[in-house]
Amino acid sequence: MRVISGTAKGRPLKAVPGTGTRPTTDKVKEAVFSMIGPYFEGGNVLDLFAGSGGLGIEALSRGMEKGIFIDLEPKSIEVIRANLKATKLESKAEVYRNEAGRALKLLAKRAYKFDVVFLDPPYRMKNADELMLAMQENDMLSEDAIVVVEYDADHEYEENFGHFAQTRKTTYGDTAISVYHYSPSTEAVEEDTSHNETSQEIQVDE
Repeated sequence: MRVISGTAKGRPLKAVPGTGTRPTTDKVKEAVFSMIGPYFEGGNVLDLFAGSGGLGIEALSRGMEKGIFIDLEPKSIEVIRANLKATKLESKAEVYRNEAGRALKLLAKRAYKFDVVFLDPPYRMKNADELMLAMQENDMLSEDAIVVVEYDADHEYEENFGHFAQTRKTTYGDTAISVYHYSPSTEAVEEDTSHNETSQEIQVDE
């Protein structure tokens, strides 16, 4: 694996050892960024099931201002930090070991808003849509944010749900990539804000 383009172009990336993590191939990664970029002028990126951090690092290399990397596996956290150091992007990144749902609650409490989100959960998990709706409910996405979901091609997600609309879908062997565009209405945002004010806060550790 390597960084394909941008400030860290050509730098090799470590993979997470073992068979529990499925890295996004360079071919698929290049296709993803041709659909959503290919370059950016600032903004925040969230790599929620980061693995080796390849997608978030590619986004930083291509111009995103700040990246948040989340993974539950200690080996992944170690590899993400090593890859950020190798690409000289540590100053633009925060790395946390946490479960995805708990991490979203923590980031929501910190009032983070993201312009690009990568969701590449283990294929046994089929809840990317639930995580997207949680981000919507907690007002964590910028207007016109892009969410990229990588998942088992045998699974189907709805083309439209909440304030998300699928704009692209591509299949590479047993991997499917769906790109969603987030476009909230004023009324929906106001309702979500009201809900947040009345909901009970949950303590989340980093």
